[in-house]
Amino acid sequence: MRVAVVGSGAMGSLFGGLLADDGATVTLIDVREPHVDVLDREGVTIESPEGEVRTIPVDATTDPTDVAAVDLAFVFVKGVHTRKAVADAAGILHGATVVTLQNGLGNPEEIATVAGWDAIVAGVTAHGATLLGPGRVRHAGRGPTTVGDYFGGDDGRAVAVADRLTDAGIETDVSPEIERQIWEKVAVNVGINAATALARVENGRLDGTEPGRRLLEAAIEECVAVAAAEGHELRGDVAARAREVARATATNRSSMRQDVEAGRRTEIERLNGEVVRRAERHGLSAPVNRTLTDLIRLAGTESTTPS
Repeated sequence: MRVAVVGSGAMGSLFGGLLADDGATVTLIDVREPHVDVLDREGVTIESPEGEVRTIPVDATTDPTDVAAVDLAFVFVKGVHTRKAVADAAGILHGATVVTLQNGLGNPEEIATVAGWDAIVAGVTAHGATLLGPGRVRHAGRGPTTVGDYFGGDDGRAVAVADRLTDAGIETDVSPEIERQIWEKVAVNVGINAATALARVENGRLDGTEPGRRLLEAAIEECVAVAAAEGHELRGDVAARAREVARATATNRSSMRQDVEAGRRTEIERLNGEVVRRAERHGLSAPVNRTLTDLIRLAGTESTTPS
């Protein structure tokens, strides 16, 4: 099987490396030339959660037009880069099954405009990865991965993807309600990411302080209401689940905090910002998410500031 990974940072390199180790012919695509040079010359080096280190041969390039047709493509870029990344990689996405495990809302829809609605398999994953340097990734933690046919067609593609990932050591299930599960992950991220980025605190402060709990719960309450308006009743107490995640990752700096501190664009528009936009479409109010979004925009890391 020929596989391409569009966006080969920590997660893309991890998934691509594990698939290559299982026998797939994998090409990693990324814009960072030093990273790509090491990947193409030496392979991807993965440090497992147990500390085992192995180097797996892969092909790598900065130019997706150099890549021959593939059977399976993964999109792992940040949501703010999805539109450009899939447009640049259009030649290899046509005819392939295209998988997105990206954070946030709207990625499957943007990918489908290039790859076609029937080609999209979307999902969520709890695996964690950190890019240690060019060509080197730490597999920070394992967790469940779930995929499904996002646009409600035949689950055959999703089953094939799940089987392939499971064979590569990424245990994956198939869900007929994958959009709801994406919303559930979004709700957790909406509650944690922006607040920790703006306050410059570790995740645990959101559960360990009254202001943190208030912010987390209010942002999630708005998100749950918007999801319901879109036809997705989220399961259980989502705020309690987010507080549990904050406790479990108490010493972590959220990815959005890392992006703000490094002056990089964040995923705010795919998370809190998208909640606000969808709330407006349904005549709902989302003042906490609007404020969090505007503050991240005000921090200067976003190149665009949608209303």
